[in-house]
Amino acid sequence: QVQLVESGGGLVQAGGSLRLSCAASGRTFRHYVMGWFRQAPGKEREFVAAIGWSGSSRNYANSVKDRFTISRDNAKNTMYLQMNSLKPEDTAGYYCAASYSELVPTTRNWYDYWGQGTQVTVSS
Repeated sequence: QVQLVESGGGLVQAGGSLRLSCAASGRTFRHYVMGWFRQAPGKEREFVAAIGWSGSSRNYANSVKDRFTISRDNAKNTMYLQMNSLKPEDTAGYYCAASYSELVPTTRNWYDYWGQGTQVTVSS
């Protein structure tokens, strides 16, 4: 089992940047595929980005490609999401998740563990 804690959210102006972190407990972090999802009020939780065990495989939602970068540091049991050129439509609660999958899934039903989320608000 793994416990996940997100941090780094906040209020930022459009065009600004934030870096989210997801700290994982346990010594098997490197065995999990990790992902970021987000959920805006009244909307379904949607995929943002995911990264494989070693960090060499990554998937991004089209809406964030070329603006967001997912990464991980297995020595620190931490995953990151660097978000640049933020837009008001990026406003949402951001959640990290861990998956036992051997692939790098983009749908939430593949993920086994979830954090509590961190809020990102982008003002226009």
